Amino acid sequence: MSAAPTRRNRKRVLPRPRVLLGSVLAGFFVAVLIVQAYVNAEFTGDHIQDEVGDQAGVPAEILRGGPIINTTGGQESTTRLPERTIALTFDDGPDPEWTPKVLDVLRRHDAHATFFVVGSQVARNPDVTRQIVDDGNELGLHTFTHPNMQRLAPWRRELELSQTRMAIARATGVRTNLARFPYSSKNAAIDEVNWKLIKEAGALGYLVVVNDTDSNDWQRPGPEKIIADATPPADQSAVILFHDAGGDRSQTVAALDRFIPQMKARGYRFTTVTEGLNLGIAAAKTGDLPTLPLNPEAPPGDAWRGTAVLWTVGLADGMVTVIAVLFVVVGALTIGRTLLLLLLATRHARQRRRPGWRWGPPVTDPVSVIVPAYNEKEGIEAAVRSLACGDHPEIEVVVVDDGSTDGTADLVDRMGLPNVRVVRVPNGGKPNALNTGVAMARHDLIVMVDGDTVFQPESLRLLVQPFADPSVGAVAGNVKVGNRETTVALWQHIEYVIGFNLDRRLYEVMNCMPTVPGAIGAFRREALAGVGGISDETLAEDTDVTMAMCRAGWRVVYEENARAWTEAPTTMEQLYRQRYRWSYGTMQAMWKHRKSLSDSGPSGRFGRVGLPFLALFGLALPMLAPVVDIMLVYGLVFWELKETAIAWLGMLALQLFTAAVAFRMDRESLRPLLKLPLQQFAYRQLMYLVLLQSATTALTGGRLRWHKLKRAGLTPPPASVTVRVPAQMRPAGPPPVELQPIGDGRAFGSGDRQIPDQGGRIHRRVREHDVQ
Repeated sequence: MSAAPTRRNRKRVLPRPRVLLGSVLAGFFVAVLIVQAYVNAEFTGDHIQDEVGDQAGVPAEILRGGPIINTTGGQESTTRLPERTIALTFDDGPDPEWTPKVLDVLRRHDAHATFFVVGSQVARNPDVTRQIVDDGNELGLHTFTHPNMQRLAPWRRELELSQTRMAIARATGVRTNLARFPYSSKNAAIDEVNWKLIKEAGALGYLVVVNDTDSNDWQRPGPEKIIADATPPADQSAVILFHDAGGDRSQTVAALDRFIPQMKARGYRFTTVTEGLNLGIAAAKTGDLPTLPLNPEAPPGDAWRGTAVLWTVGLADGMVTVIAVLFVVVGALTIGRTLLLLLLATRHARQRRRPGWRWGPPVTDPVSVIVPAYNEKEGIEAAVRSLACGDHPEIEVVVVDDGSTDGTADLVDRMGLPNVRVVRVPNGGKPNALNTGVAMARHDLIVMVDGDTVFQPESLRLLVQPFADPSVGAVAGNVKVGNRETTVALWQHIEYVIGFNLDRRLYEVMNCMPTVPGAIGAFRREALAGVGGISDETLAEDTDVTMAMCRAGWRVVYEENARAWTEAPTTMEQLYRQRYRWSYGTMQAMWKHRKSLSDSGPSGRFGRVGLPFLALFGLALPMLAPVVDIMLVYGLVFWELKETAIAWLGMLALQLFTAAVAFRMDRESLRPLLKLPLQQFAYRQLMYLVLLQSATTALTGGRLRWHKLKRAGLTPPPASVTVRVPAQMRPAGPPPVELQPIGDGRAFGSGDRQIPDQGGRIHRRVREHDVQ
């Protein structure tokens, strides 16, 4: 008999689907950024002309020869243009602004030229490239990314030429056999290294073109100086170097407009390089050398491959543009949020701290506390004891055991607290458990508390004080992370103080509170009944019911002094599961209440203020926040280090300032903020994946299963608080109530009270938890 196979426990930082999603996204962004950096020649700073090296291996006839160098088929020859012939050549284009202006000058003076184009610019400006050919000019290769070819591996040098050839084929339908290397000069400057590159190009079938005369227009010395430098000495023929890209070329355009008619007046003719080469061949009367065609048709394969090149460059450019725009959007949202927080949240804090400020007469009405519990044995005793022993005058605690299998209900029974009741129901989900607890509660002030949450003695009393204002329908308490020992939990502590509690101050002032947290929230029974109780239509039942109350016209406020300590996830996987459920549930709730956007009255006000605000700052900003880090990495590698660092540090300083304000308002130590910079590189990326997957699930109509967080019982009462059971309390309380589905599915408890589920309907089915 073979042993049963054992399941191996493998620890993962994130569940496999999330790892795959994250890896795909990261790989995509990295690939796009690398392509974008490549087409912009930003791998290395190779924009410096090297000194001329050893020329011992370069044939003398090459050094003293003409500017058109032929090493194809093992040849080593050069060609000059015929007398009084000029071939204008332009490097580094095409440029969408300056190349058309150069073409206008050529067209006006009936002259043609050769444009040595950069492949990445051809991909970006195919229409301008096509116009060059349509005007009777010709194209040459100037590499794809304008690198220093001496510093590249042979395969990369070949790729630089072939990619440019394919881009030209796709943009214009023609091919070219002319090539000019970046930073090349005249024949006399060819050293052994460059000679090797020229022969490599010849082996690939290219004629390499240097220049006789350099206009030095790249220095922008003024039109007069450009004309003087471009003019051939003693009426000689010349291949002249100009530039139609790389910055402001207004001086080049102005110089050309005068240079061409001046040289024509001296008897010069203007040709392309190929036309000049053919004229030179004809003048040499070499019958065995065929003339070269101008702009021959490109092979179909080059055009097809060129399509991929153009699409890739377009995608990379578009993605970087999108990222840059999103960076601006994130910056604007961050600054806007900071200004609103400073204006409204600080106003909220100052108002509450004014001497003598109070909600109204002290609220001493009895309170029922509902604790839904599903397998909460690790923390249920501490939670229940902290609630039952609060300093409010009369407290009733109703623990609704939602089909636990770990003895949660028995633990509460054995505590023997007289003001604690246990209600056992079949496993049906948290909304069902909460509605059951509300139905069993004796009082009209309802407090809902998670089974892992520990209250301070005064928290319950402080939490219900806002009900002195009859317009208040619900109160959000101040949730604190109790287990801050791990880095993951400490990051959540920072998030709770900044992202939740500080925001709640702002939401209260704007009267559009979206969520009363499940860990500590209080409700009027009347308000709950008016919105149909706790709905199970979303996974964020706390957000759903809060939005419904706002739409019904109830005020939802935040009581910062009512503190509750909860256990935060301690691993990235648990955190992912929890936030995935929260985010997806929030999106469900926003979609459910979308009609409020067009409503009138309180519902319309919430829809046109609360929903857009939540969408911008609760979903869009966290989802886009990683753009800041993407731009940082890209900038550090490919852009200016100083400017990039300043921009990122500026964003970090703004976040630190906001965090410091939030921590001061919450009377928290600033020490955890030392880990805020590290949080930006890990925690923020996780939240991005959470929101992205939540949005994907929502858009595709997928259903999210219930994710039960594994508790470790790590949430202690605050160190400064000692919870004691009053001596006058009897050691035993009333027997627990147990509910079972009977007959047609109705559930009955003590006194045959019907237990309604969400919306006031009679409980007719038992739903199973889908625990993962």
